Amino acid sequence: MEMKDLYELFLQHPTITTDSRDVPEGSMFFALKGDTFNGNAYAKTALEKGAAYAVIDEKEYAEAGNDQLILVDDALTTLQQLAKYHRFHIGTTIIGITGTNGKTTTKELIAAVLKKKYHVLYTQGNFNNHIGVPKTLLQLTKEHQIAVIEMGANHPGEIKTLADIALPDYGIITNVGKAHLLGFGSFEGVVHTKGELYDFLREIRGTAFINHDNPHLMGMSNGLKLIQYGQTNAEGLFVKGTLLECNPFLKFEWEGHEVQTQLIGSYNIDNALAAACIGTFFGVPAHDISDALAEYTPANNRSQLTVTADNKLVVDAYNANPTSMKAALDNFKLMQAEHKMGILGDMKELGEASHEEHQKVIDFLNECDFEEVWLVGTEFANTNHPSSYKTFGNVDEVKSAINTKKPKGYTILIKGSNSTKLSQTVELL
Repeated sequence: MEMKDLYELFLQHPTITTDSRDVPEGSMFFALKGDTFNGNAYAKTALEKGAAYAVIDEKEYAEAGNDQLILVDDALTTLQQLAKYHRFHIGTTIIGITGTNGKTTTKELIAAVLKKKYHVLYTQGNFNNHIGVPKTLLQLTKEHQIAVIEMGANHPGEIKTLADIALPDYGIITNVGKAHLLGFGSFEGVVHTKGELYDFLREIRGTAFINHDNPHLMGMSNGLKLIQYGQTNAEGLFVKGTLLECNPFLKFEWEGHEVQTQLIGSYNIDNALAAACIGTFFGVPAHDISDALAEYTPANNRSQLTVTADNKLVVDAYNANPTSMKAALDNFKLMQAEHKMGILGDMKELGEASHEEHQKVIDFLNECDFEEVWLVGTEFANTNHPSSYKTFGNVDEVKSAINTKKPKGYTILIKGSNSTKLSQTVELL
């Protein structure tokens, strides 16, 4: 089937599903494959549940005379091509966003600001990969004026692939840091891969929003049209901001406007300034920008403050890498609280650098003078750490310890890679 013909079917049935357990009536099912599943085997089930069509890529699942089964060379590639075709024809202005840390929060803040003036589509949650990006793009309608598309990667070439699908008109890299080193190979690999968004913008003569204070980003930006923001007094800044306080919530000033946010962590000023910069560029009134930034409430275990009957919890348990761990500890160290405790989980996908990077965290922890430190996972257990630090093999051991003797009266930082499942401790503390 030609793409234009498939696109005509999509326009008649614009709901896409890749999960045979969730099949809206009249939707199009794409039979994707993974390490432990083959969507082709569930194509007929999807049709029985109400799908109008099922796109498959294995001949043995095709049936002569059944026009509802559409056989293609590769279902995933077809999904991506369909998304690109739709994005091109719908013509919505696209802002692509990537970065090592802060991209999801920044995406949420940008969307909150732009929604004050525009009809905005933006990536939900962290559906920012080779499947999530096309599925998001296929939600575009003619009513959407701007879309904010988050792009994630853990291997070289992935941002290039996603940019080639989303075709962003504008782009922003929040920062570059040490993450997914197992896939990228090195910090230089991270820089190169994140920089693939800049490479795409150079090709189309697009525009990048950039943090002037970040030397890595500025060093990557040659040949780009730049809209700059930052906290310095540098010439040519489109939006400038200043940190006022952060105890625990970020309060800052930008271009004469004071904003009290619900974001924990002084590092979030860069994310907020990015949103203010983009909002200003697109003509959102300054008071609406400030209101949006003040109203935004973080979720999904990202820099959340949770107050329980027994403790105050700084929950940042969605993800962790050396850069974000250092930022979280820096901020927590400066917070004014009498009794501080850290529950820290292993940082994953660091490859050969893992032991060194975990030891660096321990060395910094030793300077923080927290009353209590719990380390979760084998990587932290294998570091040279003080005997007063308690070690746990996994989150179940942590939960057992909490149930045996619950910490009370503490301000607790909970930080670790998502796979350590430290978010499960929140309801117990």
